[in-house]
Amino acid sequence: MTNASSPGADRTRNRYVYFVAGMSALGGLLFGYDTGVISGALLFIREDFALSAFVQGLVVSALLAGALVGAIASGPLSDRFGRRKIVILAAVVFAVGAVAAALAPSAGFLVAARVVLGLAVGLASVIVPLYLAEMAPSDIRGALVTLNQLMITVGILAAYLANFALANAEAWRWMLGLAVVPSIVLGVGMLFLPESPRWLVTNGAPDQARAVLARVRDPNNVEAEMRDIEEMERQSEAESEAGWRELLASWVRPMIVIVILLNFLGQASGINTIIYFAPTILETTGFEASASILATTGVGVVNVLMTVVGMALVDRVGRKGLLLSGLVGMILSLGLLGLAFALPSLSGVISWVAVGCLLLYIASFAVSIGVIIFLIPPEILPLRVRGSAMSIGLMVNWSSNFVIALTFLPLLEAVGRPATFWLFGVMCVIFWLFTYFFVPETKGRSLEQIERDLRGRTTVTGARV
Repeated sequence: MTNASSPGADRTRNRYVYFVAGMSALGGLLFGYDTGVISGALLFIREDFALSAFVQGLVVSALLAGALVGAIASGPLSDRFGRRKIVILAAVVFAVGAVAAALAPSAGFLVAARVVLGLAVGLASVIVPLYLAEMAPSDIRGALVTLNQLMITVGILAAYLANFALANAEAWRWMLGLAVVPSIVLGVGMLFLPESPRWLVTNGAPDQARAVLARVRDPNNVEAEMRDIEEMERQSEAESEAGWRELLASWVRPMIVIVILLNFLGQASGINTIIYFAPTILETTGFEASASILATTGVGVVNVLMTVVGMALVDRVGRKGLLLSGLVGMILSLGLLGLAFALPSLSGVISWVAVGCLLLYIASFAVSIGVIIFLIPPEILPLRVRGSAMSIGLMVNWSSNFVIALTFLPLLEAVGRPATFWLFGVMCVIFWLFTYFFVPETKGRSLEQIERDLRGRTTVTGARV
């Protein structure tokens, strides 16, 4: 036992944990890349295929429609076949979709390829954070699960940079096709990673689960964690009805509501209007197209950097504190952005005010909602329905994303820029109140401790876990 706990063994174990996290988080990078790359590629696709405005929107939103289906399917699939196998499936679908999009001979074919990519994005958006949460030690779970969000932001930034690098050649097929490289790395890498120990226990393989835990935990803690997992499994089996009906258990319902509202309010805060339409917003302030693209790349850089800051803070400050602080910054930036558009006296400097507000907004989001939105759900959901319940949350996430992305530009025309951004600000205020009163703190506790505490509750009002 002493040898197993030696400094050398600890370093080896920690390296393996980080390797597992880094490899699986490539799913997040692909998520971000395929989401962001279309913004630049579309400028050239519309010329080659002579697309109408409606078909352009269809090309963009096809990925979101596919992601909705992938998110719905991912939970039940992972509960049945395992987290690892579904990550591998997502990698295969990412590769197929990227190649199909790059070789698309027509707009219709491209739309279909984007739907396929969306399926992979939906799968990854549920399974990668779930796999990370179940593999990570409790003391660094926040940082490792939020690695997925960091990789999403890196993927978005990589897409912006690829668009910029290939723009002069108008090489949109290369822009879309480059995603096949990390897809292959993810799929091959996951072949060498273990299955989640919690899924193994649920599916009658405790010896395999114990062997996995021995590779990613201090050996002195393995048996205690196995007892916790097995106790939760026995309790779930004793209480539950099969399948989706378990989601209706009285103590589970409040957790489902929290997951649904986190995903809805995260989108209603307006984040993807910035990711998808930042150049359009900045062009309305007087910037030329090239300057708007450059400023958008700056938004991508801030997104990555502040996600790193959030990762460093999440296991120190806690989930709830980060959410509340970040939402304050988002409320202020949206209020100021709406005010800048509303005051004619600011017309001479509105471009720079807008850039500053967008940077403050994206920084506040990245350090808070960005690192929390995929972390809290797998922490507060019970083991036996974790995959299925997360797929419900992500279904809400992608549905809200689709509706908000589709209606943003018409909303700008209908009510004007000030009212549009103030509306998003109001949604952030609602999000702040919801977080303060209903979101539990989960910092530093094992998944089994969290589940044990929540089982005794029928309400989470003012919950402090």
